[in-house]
Amino acid sequence: MIEPFRIHVPQVDLDDLADRLARTRWPDELDGAGWDYGFPLARLRQLAEHWRTRYDWRAHETALNRLPHHLTEIDGQRIHFLHVRSERPDALPLILTHGWPGSFLEFLDVIEPLRRDFHLVIPSIPGFGFSGPTRERGWDVNRVARAWLELMDRLGYHRFGAQGGDFGAGISLALGAHAPDRVIGVHVNYLPTPPEPGLELSAADEQRLAQVRHLMANRPAYQALQATAPQTLGYALTDSPVGQLAWIAERFAHWTDPAAPVDDERILTGVALYWLTATAASSARLTRETPRAAAPCPVPLGVAVFAHDITRSVRPIAELRYDVRHWSEFDRGGHFAAMEAPDLLGADIREFFLTALAR
Repeated sequence: MIEPFRIHVPQVDLDDLADRLARTRWPDELDGAGWDYGFPLARLRQLAEHWRTRYDWRAHETALNRLPHHLTEIDGQRIHFLHVRSERPDALPLILTHGWPGSFLEFLDVIEPLRRDFHLVIPSIPGFGFSGPTRERGWDVNRVARAWLELMDRLGYHRFGAQGGDFGAGISLALGAHAPDRVIGVHVNYLPTPPEPGLELSAADEQRLAQVRHLMANRPAYQALQATAPQTLGYALTDSPVGQLAWIAERFAHWTDPAAPVDDERILTGVALYWLTATAASSARLTRETPRAAAPCPVPLGVAVFAHDITRSVRPIAELRYDVRHWSEFDRGGHFAAMEAPDLLGADIREFFLTALAR
């Protein structure tokens, strides 16, 4: 059963948030520390004060409710999703999947451009946002992909395309791996390409690979903690809105194009979504649950590489593992491409599904 859904956060939860923000217990900071020890105190105070005094959740809630939200239950788990139909009855269905620390909010700026040519399904990963916390072990990218297949069945979409970045890329590739007869192609804006021994690469690709090796040798603290002790982390983030703010805002500071950062209102809406749905721990569990090795994905692949992403994909390595039909390189934008460069990402998605796959 699919039901319509309307966002309405109880006022008591908003009042509690305001009270907690007003009573924040701040740590000290070394003089001139900058980013050397983590998120700078002055910048976090600025964001927290914006959240406490100027940010209006109700205004964003009203705007979001203009979109068609739905709920269903699949594999014992509540699933929230947007379903935006194109005016073209014969439009290709696309399922767009966010990552961490994102949400369905990532795709707001690409909905109108893409709905001209596609029926759009934009779900919240189980454990994230309005899908609510997961209640049992095993919700990895493969299980999410199987849930997405059931969701597309319920919507009457047998053949469709899949797109995503971050965990959304892994889920989209898993969709292609589990149902190559149904998924016509996968488009990703994040594709890890680990080193391939013996492969000769250009100097530019070797430089990219050096960045990959550095990341592999220096596992980020957030990733290590979410992969090993998401419950421990969850206590802090579920009890402190400023803690949740720092945990997510730090990713936006490090993973975005410094020339065009995501604006504070958008960041705060994303953080508020995690806070108000109490999904800090459950969203972190996806990092622990998901296996390192992905199942082979035989369907055609499109890749968009953004200059300021965590790492940039190496095409010769990608082509050893995937059926790459489309490859784009962009000199602006970062890890949250749908928010940072929606014009570039939207056009590239359209190019892949409407043109590249038809060649």
